[in-house]
Amino acid sequence: MDHLDKLYIDGEWVAPSGGGKNRLVDPTTEEVFAEIAQGTAEDVDKAVTAGRRAFDGFSRTSADERIAMIDRIIAVYEARLDEFSEAIAREVGVPVSSRAQVTGPAGHMKVARDLLKTYRFETRIGDTIIRREPIGVCALISPWNWPIQTLVIKFIYALAAGCTSVVKPSDASPLSAILLAEVVDAAGIPPGVFNLVLGKGRIVGEAMAAHSDVDLISFTGSTGAGARVGEVAARTIKRCSLELGGKSANVVLPGADLEKAARWNIQRAFFNTGQSCHAPSRMLVHESQMEAALPYLAEEAGKYVIGDPRDPATTMGPAVSLAQFETVQRYIQTGIDEGARLVCGGAGRPEGFDKGYFVRPTVFADVAPDMTISREEIFGPVLAVIPYADEEEAIRIANDSIYGLGGYVFAADEAKGHEVASRLRAGRICVNGAATNSLTPMGGYKQSGIGRSMGMFGLEEYLEIKSVYGCGGIAADLPELPH
Repeated sequence: MDHLDKLYIDGEWVAPSGGGKNRLVDPTTEEVFAEIAQGTAEDVDKAVTAGRRAFDGFSRTSADERIAMIDRIIAVYEARLDEFSEAIAREVGVPVSSRAQVTGPAGHMKVARDLLKTYRFETRIGDTIIRREPIGVCALISPWNWPIQTLVIKFIYALAAGCTSVVKPSDASPLSAILLAEVVDAAGIPPGVFNLVLGKGRIVGEAMAAHSDVDLISFTGSTGAGARVGEVAARTIKRCSLELGGKSANVVLPGADLEKAARWNIQRAFFNTGQSCHAPSRMLVHESQMEAALPYLAEEAGKYVIGDPRDPATTMGPAVSLAQFETVQRYIQTGIDEGARLVCGGAGRPEGFDKGYFVRPTVFADVAPDMTISREEIFGPVLAVIPYADEEEAIRIANDSIYGLGGYVFAADEAKGHEVASRLRAGRICVNGAATNSLTPMGGYKQSGIGRSMGMFGLEEYLEIKSVYGCGGIAADLPELPH
């Protein structure tokens, strides 16, 4: 990786306008391992100007041309998977054994490419043409917990739509974004279509949200930061797509396979060291089954091999930073202080670790719905097991949250699972551990966000709708929209 001190603007690696540096700390060793360029509002303006200049021509490219571009990006990206894996192991602490973080983005690129092969940008209602056109210059701000996948999903759908992009990764995970810029450059994507500005959210992120030539801002991160992005973006009435926090509940109904539900809950909640907005961090179990569930949870939590993420045997790496480590420790202590029953784990580093931001996989039982660990997003390997008396109470507890990103149900049969899923106020519900589908929309209710990503729904986030009247002869050859 040769461009740690540069930004990527208008097809060139350029020095930032200021002299600031971001010192990256390896969460495994607690040592500084790189200094990264820091951009400014001036750099954002240059990148947006490049995106605006490129937009006129790029927005008129054909779907076939953009399909060919995506194919080139996929080819270059897949040739560098190991580099991406090594980068996120070092900057975030993601184990190299967790290949989904780096193989997943290629899959999403292929979904977007294949969607372009059949998507109709023109349809009709009667003799009126309904056109979907690229919205313009898109500001894309990605988080540190899924640094490359989230960024790829944003960028590839913007590109598929015919938009240009200005990208800002999290300060904690810039390496994977620099690698992606190298991939885009090697794939021969036209200058100005992809621009990378590194820097702090309060400087670079706010400049992107405020810029009058940015037509859309797509942000993934905390609810507090998303609220600020939305506030700043509102001043220029730009479209705002936000994927924010979560406190997802897994409702385990009587009659469900309790062992499967418990083991799956640990696997899903503690994946990526619990640093996932969709994590089922609340497990709701009927009060008569609480004690039966706990041994499965403790045993599954005990299976993690905690260690250096570069070791192929490791299955759980460190928290991303000292600040995140301290946050998780504070929540664990709060759970103890508020009277939750500690089943396994607890405060402090795991046995045998005296450095690194490693966290003990922790399960609490007898958690009341009003306890802090039941209500606030922790972003660490901490599970709150909450008893309920009947189905109505379970649904009420599950929905009693400011968040509504994900939800989970385990039931004895599909019909009951569907019934309960239909009553949960969240954007994505998995029944009995079902896998998700990359063609389907991802996004949240309530304070978990605005808008949807992925598939047709994600593509249309980057499109404007135009009605064209008086062209009935042309409209007659187009597919009719249901109305």
